[in-house]
Amino acid sequence: MTLRLKALFVHLFTATGAVLAMLAMLAAVDEKWDAMFWWLVVALVVDGIDGPLARRYDVKKNFATYDGVLLDLIIDYLTYVFIPAFALFRSGLLPDWTGWIVIIVITYGSVIYFVDTRMKTKDNSFSGFPACWNMFVLVMFALQPGYWTILAFVLALTIAMFLPLKFIHPTRTARWNQISLPMALAWTFFAGWATWVDFHPASWAHWGLIVTSLYLTFAGIAQQIIPEPRKAYPKG
Repeated sequence: MTLRLKALFVHLFTATGAVLAMLAMLAAVDEKWDAMFWWLVVALVVDGIDGPLARRYDVKKNFATYDGVLLDLIIDYLTYVFIPAFALFRSGLLPDWTGWIVIIVITYGSVIYFVDTRMKTKDNSFSGFPACWNMFVLVMFALQPGYWTILAFVLALTIAMFLPLKFIHPTRTARWNQISLPMALAWTFFAGWATWVDFHPASWAHWGLIVTSLYLTFAGIAQQIIPEPRKAYPKG
């Protein structure tokens, strides 16, 4: 198989996220939240795999006909932002006016963030909260805190999108990657577990989600605070 054909298949693999988004949306309309999150978790796995594949087969060079970055952003907006915001609005976790505020703030703030050319840092991390509302909403479904807590988190994270705060990319941020990648995989496992048991309040998956979410949220900020140790060079 030629490199050009392999690059095309990577694009086609990425595009399956659009189908997964539609399946998640159909489940959300029917308020089948466990099914919706299952499709979103599968979409998250696809998103985690297609990036390394795209870099391995250099899709920009070997199949430049399709814009992989644009394709990825379109699907990410659906699966990371639009559908989770709808679910939060429709679920009843946010009554009356709070639901309207949250759905407007999430969708509007995120679309502005997605077109910001300063989104990525030099070490392939994110500058500002990377609009991972799919992960946030799943945790809210699992923990079901009060609506004031959800509203406060949404407003804080939306503001954080436009602040010079670093958020790691689990597969591309080199520093602490030995911890970050397992944490991201663990978060995916706990998310699937929590969804499987229909967010049962006694599930241990909730503790796993809390621990892994805290790490993924604050690891980048910690890296900004903690200076990276200098490499020791042998004396010549």
